[in-house]
Amino acid sequence: MPQTVETLPNGLHLWQDDRFFKLGQDSVLLSAFARPRRNAKVLDLGCGTGALALLIYRPDLKITGLELQEDALALFLRSIEDNGVDIAAVQGDLRAIRTIFPHGSMDYVICNPPYFDRTAGKSAPSPEKRTARQDGSCTVEDVAVATSFVLHTGGKVAFVFRPERLWVLLQALDRVRLVPKRLRFVHQNAAAAPSAVLVECRKGGSAEGLIVEPPLLVESEEYQKIYGK
Repeated sequence: MPQTVETLPNGLHLWQDDRFFKLGQDSVLLSAFARPRRNAKVLDLGCGTGALALLIYRPDLKITGLELQEDALALFLRSIEDNGVDIAAVQGDLRAIRTIFPHGSMDYVICNPPYFDRTAGKSAPSPEKRTARQDGSCTVEDVAVATSFVLHTGGKVAFVFRPERLWVLLQALDRVRLVPKRLRFVHQNAAAAPSAVLVECRKGGSAEGLIVEPPLLVESEEYQKIYGK
């Protein structure tokens, strides 16, 4: 399979091939939305070829990517080596998270979870892409449980998701004490319905104090700045 290299907005390089989802808007916007504190231990849950982990990279962060598919992880490892960055890449199933990471070992989780119910009729063109974007290999509930397990109380997680399934995500998060604290919708322009939603949650604490941020418009200077333009 032909492999290509994408230059990310932060200047790092991402190795890709057509079997896996390539760099998309969601990963770029999620990396800009997430706010891990200085020296945080960060987990990219279901990291694929590593776009999110590379986008959020800072030298002070201790970043680990967890990915089920070995070929996707191999591309991520190639990117890590080529960029000379200190990021760990681990092969494993997030449904077995208890056998991979200690409980409460992470400060921050970033995740682009499966958007679509496998019974909803939406189909990705390759088995690898179906694994990444449909909940056949893991469900939103599995993602929520894994996230809650690795986060200590007070730790945070940032997701990007589809607005039409937001309630599915919020229900799953509520069951494992992940409380939404920041919410932002992404729109093409002010007249368009949202195409994505960014959610940051805190593990534990009061359900009060949710901040709904102004919408992020694709047709805006802010969006261009996120892409480094």
